[in-house]
Amino acid sequence: MQGVNRARGEPGLESGCHYDALDKMAVELDVFVGNTTIMDEEVYQLWLDGHTVNDAVKVRMEGGVLEECEASADVLMSDTMDQYRTFQMCERLLHSPTKLANQLLFQIPPHRQAILIERYYAFDDVFVREVLGKKLSKGTKKDLDDVSAKTGVTLKSCRRQFDNFKRVFKVVEELKGRLVENIRQHFLLSDKLSRDYAAIVFFANNRFETGKRKLMFLTFQDFAFCGGQLINNWTVGAVDNMVEDMDVDLDKEFLQELKELKILIADKDLLDQHKSLVCTALRGKTKAFNEMEANFKNLSRGLVNIAAKLTNTKDVRDFFIDLVEKFIEPCRSDRWTAADMRLYLTHYTNSAHILDTFKHQLVWDRYMGVIKSCIFKMYHD
Repeated sequence: MQGVNRARGEPGLESGCHYDALDKMAVELDVFVGNTTIMDEEVYQLWLDGHTVNDAVKVRMEGGVLEECEASADVLMSDTMDQYRTFQMCERLLHSPTKLANQLLFQIPPHRQAILIERYYAFDDVFVREVLGKKLSKGTKKDLDDVSAKTGVTLKSCRRQFDNFKRVFKVVEELKGRLVENIRQHFLLSDKLSRDYAAIVFFANNRFETGKRKLMFLTFQDFAFCGGQLINNWTVGAVDNMVEDMDVDLDKEFLQELKELKILIADKDLLDQHKSLVCTALRGKTKAFNEMEANFKNLSRGLVNIAAKLTNTKDVRDFFIDLVEKFIEPCRSDRWTAADMRLYLTHYTNSAHILDTFKHQLVWDRYMGVIKSCIFKMYHD
């Protein structure tokens, strides 16, 4: 609990059990005085989760804090209310985390500031999974009542998380430099959380479809991993790290070059040669060989057609649906294991380097490197 003091101006007491003297005093405890701002992490989490003061007091009571600290219910209520007020006053600073270290109103040690910021910007995977890829607009915000009911995350917490996504998006969308690094510097987040936010910004900007039923087996972390692969390999920033919107928009020149890959399926001799090389490499190495051989042309057409269509905005949005429909579902219906998938895609990618008349190796590797990584992550066998 927060330290509670009289007009003597004693320093605040760290979350502890120093209430014996206080309980003997017959005065109402309404004034909280101290120097260092003490924040109970459990109460902070209750506030972040959108619980009312009364709910928070109930949770703390059920956790046995009264017995542990030998405090009264009135002391607990006053302490919880005081901390809630402190969090609410801090909230505007948390909107611009770099300001937190330079303000004088709250004396918060640096390590505690880091905890406050990280937890404020933390989010529920189940919540972000519902809004991932949607426009961060008032229209989406109006639907948060439904999202709250569906996910069990309180409406207040849903709004905080959504506003955080929107705030980060607005700050970094026009900045030069690496997207993850910009988020880390402007919001002082950990590397992991910065990468997750980079994926959220990237998905919102490109409006990838993630809500269709056939994509429901994919988690936020599946999408975040794939988003990281796209950011690191398919954006302009992947080849030039000081251009506008470098990590937010896909590299249009690269997307145009992907059309050249169609020769792999349009040229019958090249398609047959590719199949022969892959099947020779796979024979005897997997129980799924017969299915791989029989479906090679359909699977190759699927992957190459996805590449060739990425110049269209709608096809970019449908990227994950296409991967599932044209590749993952057929392989799953043939009962490929994850090891089968890894073996097949490795040889499928490498064999293209041996094709005599295929001249687009660099584009092929840049494309298939991401495709392999994404499919390996998305293929839950």
